[in-house]
Amino acid sequence: MMDILEIFKEASIGSLSSVWQIAIIVIPLMIIMQLAKDYKILDYISRFLKPVTDFFGMSKESGFPLLIGLIFGLSYGAGVIIQSSKEGNLSKKDLVLLIVFLASCHAVIEDTLIFVAVGASGWVLFGARLIVAIIATYMMSKRLEKVFSLQEMDIQREVIKQNI
Repeated sequence: MMDILEIFKEASIGSLSSVWQIAIIVIPLMIIMQLAKDYKILDYISRFLKPVTDFFGMSKESGFPLLIGLIFGLSYGAGVIIQSSKEGNLSKKDLVLLIVFLASCHAVIEDTLIFVAVGASGWVLFGARLIVAIIATYMMSKRLEKVFSLQEMDIQREVIKQNI
C-alpha cells in the first residue's frame, strides 16, 4: 500500500513540476506575443516569414506560431498556436499545415545540439528534418487545396439546389 502512495505522490509532484516549467515559459511567450501584436512587431515578423507562409498557402498570421515551434518546440509552440487559434487568427488549413511542419521540424536548436553532443552531424540532422518538413507540408497544402476546392463546389451545388 505504501508503494502505491509513494508512486502517486511522485507522479503528482512530477506532473505539477512539468506543468510549472511549461507555464513559466508559455505565459511569458503569451505576454510577448500580445506586446508584439500591440506594437506591430508581429506584423514585421509576419512580413519576414511571408515567403515561407505563402509557399505553403498559409496565412501570414501563421508565421509567428511557426517560428516559435521551430525554435522552442512543440510544448511551447502549442501554447502560441492554441492562443492564435482561439483569437481566430488561424484557419483550419493553417492549423493542419503548422502541425504537419512542426511534427518533423521543431525545437531545431535544442534537438540538434543534443544530438550533436552524442556524435550526430548537426547540419545533416537539421537539413534532413527541414527537407522532410518542407516536402510533407507542401504535399499536404496541395492536398488541402483540392479538399477545400471540392467542399466549395459542394456548397455551391447546395446553394444552386436551394435557389431552384
